[in-house]
Amino acid sequence: MKLRIDTPLATVVDEESVLAFRGEDASGAFGIRPRHAEYLTSLTISVVSWTAAGGKQRCCAVRRGVLTVTPGRDIAIATREAIAGDDIATLERTVLSRFRDEIETERAERVDSTRLQLRAIREIVSHLQGGRPPSETFG
Repeated sequence: MKLRIDTPLATVVDEESVLAFRGEDASGAFGIRPRHAEYLTSLTISVVSWTAAGGKQRCCAVRRGVLTVTPGRDIAIATREAIAGDDIATLERTVLSRFRDEIETERAERVDSTRLQLRAIREIVSHLQGGRPPSETFG
């Protein structure tokens, strides 16, 4: 099988002769071997791993993504960010925690931004109603 992992900026992994692949989606871990059926899933923040020709184990941390399997031949992953490596323990310990921290920071920033937008909308509505608090009109 052929494995390709792409980010918006680069191809991180492009490997021929993959003998077995392991990934993780919301339902848990799964494996793919040659002649696997067509498959599509959304990956979680995780480390995917595979066995290359010659038995060499490889891995790559992915920040979510979409995995597709073309019947029995190609595995493709499109992800926002990916970091390839040879040591799964190091990737799990350092890279995955960084990915999770970044997602939590992004989530907190979205919440703050939404609060600011709602506050601005309330102020605009109040101003348009002649200075009355929004609750007098909508309550």
